[in-house]
Amino acid sequence: MSGSAVIAFLELLAREASPVEFEAPVLEARTAGAPPAVIEELERARATALRVRALLERRRRREAELSALFDTASDLALLHDLDSVLEAIVRRARKLLDTDVAYMTLVDEERGDSYMRVTDGSVSAKFQQVRLPMGTGLGGLVAQTGTPYASDNYPADLRFQHASEIDLAVAEEGLIAILGVPMRLGSRIVGVLFAANRTARPFAREDVALLSSLAAHAAVAIDNARLLEETRAALAELSAANKISREHAEAVERAAEAHDRMAELVLRGGDVHDLGASVAELLGGGLVVFDAEGRCLVSVRTECTPAVEEAAAAARALGRTVQRGELWATAVGPVEASQCCLVFAPASPPSDAEVRIFERAAVVTALLLLSRRAAAAAEDRVRGELLDDLVSGRIGRDAADLDVVHERARRLGVDLTQPNTVLVLRPPAGARHRVATWAAGQAAEHRGLAADRDGATVLLLPGDDPGALARRVGREVKAALGSAAAPGVTVGAGGPALAPDQIATAYGTAQRCADALIALGRAGSSAAPADLGFAGLLLGGGTEDIDAFVTATIGPVIDYDRRRGTALRQTLESYFAAGASPARAAELLHVHVNTVTQRLERIATLLGDQWQRPDRALEIQLALRLHRLRTG
Repeated sequence: MSGSAVIAFLELLAREASPVEFEAPVLEARTAGAPPAVIEELERARATALRVRALLERRRRREAELSALFDTASDLALLHDLDSVLEAIVRRARKLLDTDVAYMTLVDEERGDSYMRVTDGSVSAKFQQVRLPMGTGLGGLVAQTGTPYASDNYPADLRFQHASEIDLAVAEEGLIAILGVPMRLGSRIVGVLFAANRTARPFAREDVALLSSLAAHAAVAIDNARLLEETRAALAELSAANKISREHAEAVERAAEAHDRMAELVLRGGDVHDLGASVAELLGGGLVVFDAEGRCLVSVRTECTPAVEEAAAAARALGRTVQRGELWATAVGPVEASQCCLVFAPASPPSDAEVRIFERAAVVTALLLLSRRAAAAAEDRVRGELLDDLVSGRIGRDAADLDVVHERARRLGVDLTQPNTVLVLRPPAGARHRVATWAAGQAAEHRGLAADRDGATVLLLPGDDPGALARRVGREVKAALGSAAAPGVTVGAGGPALAPDQIATAYGTAQRCADALIALGRAGSSAAPADLGFAGLLLGGGTEDIDAFVTATIGPVIDYDRRRGTALRQTLESYFAAGASPARAAELLHVHVNTVTQRLERIATLLGDQWQRPDRALEIQLALRLHRLRTG
């Protein structure tokens, strides 16, 4: 064999040529017409070169494996983050075994199964969340027995107990060949390390040995992390105790003072404004308090500027204390639903103790807001239950029951012995919840009751003038809701009720009054039966409704007669009896027609220029008859 051929094979080995390139010297010799002996010798040289190449390849692979194991050992020596170490092990397993996917499951001793911990090369979310019961599938069998298992075609391998959920996850990932080895800590199996391909592939003994070595490192990493975590926890406790022992006496006294002041403020019933002022004074700076909706509740010694709002937004987004320029902000509660947010504008850079006081103040503020919110919700519920019982007529019928009713009302600050008006608020579509919330606030503010009933809001408020109260409530609810109230809230009023057993009747009147307003095309307006004229009289249920109707219709005329001794009422009766003829009315009254004309002018002054309009005239005549019946 010529020296040039040997050099050619050596050069191929030196540049790590592919196996097919080693055919070139033999082909060249054949082409040049070399003797058979030369060709045979070249064939033997090529075979030897290929064996050398395979040996070098195995050594390179072994070197890479040893390097990977060395790197893994180095990672364990510098272990700071268990996740990073396990991810590096899985990534190296995939690279060294040249597989499509590598992954690791850990045993869950509480649930008695194993769960996916780390994956590399996986594309299926379902596969990344799969759990393997002990003994089920290849991984479950490895975790149960502590023995490595491999399958070059897992979906068709009947050696394993298949489960539909696991097979679906494997199919979604597209895995075919799977190798799994146990991760041991002594006699205990802590997990399984896998290498898998999306095509059929047999795994050699070297693959099992390499993956087992990596699995051993992973088990050590897990145990080291546990020990390190325990050590860190112990060191943290020692450090915290040591830090507390080194704290300056002034800082301790200041924290104690802050705690005492905030606790005293909450216990004596202080609100968020009092708490904000106290914290701002204690820390020596400005303070802004935002509620869960981001509204500014308190602003002490500073303004709610865009910079303050930006700091609050940053604290909410991160769910922790942040510093933005000279401002400090902290939010209490989860990122998606923080309870409150405080922004502190210190006069000078705050100390660690002051920052802790600030954070503690945020927690106290959140607790105060929560307690107030819970108390308000409980009170609204109790008020609603009492009013629901009253308007339904279920309580207040006997003496013993009546005592219980008055006691329940007294605890809520409601006096059922004074005149109370019942109002029914019928909201437009989409505004029911806002109307109910507004009514609950009115009930708490004015010592009343509120409840939702039959698709409407029922409100009981102190007052003996249902009409005036209905109009006031209508104006205020419209102002509170703004555009959300269009076309407006219809308010019907009934009462006044002077005792608990009269509230159900007043509720019925208010309900019918609200219905009448809607039926008359007056939705969005407010009225009591007395404000509806003859229609209101039909809605009433007692003599008080008749008296109210008479007073509202001809009351000014009756009062004028009583004060002046005139006969305007008799003139009205004669005028209508005479068919609205002043001359015939004068004959019936035995007075001059000019006297009748003067009296009618006075009546117009008292009742308004429209008193002879047909509908008004009908109501006036009805009121005159009712007045005669009532007075004899």
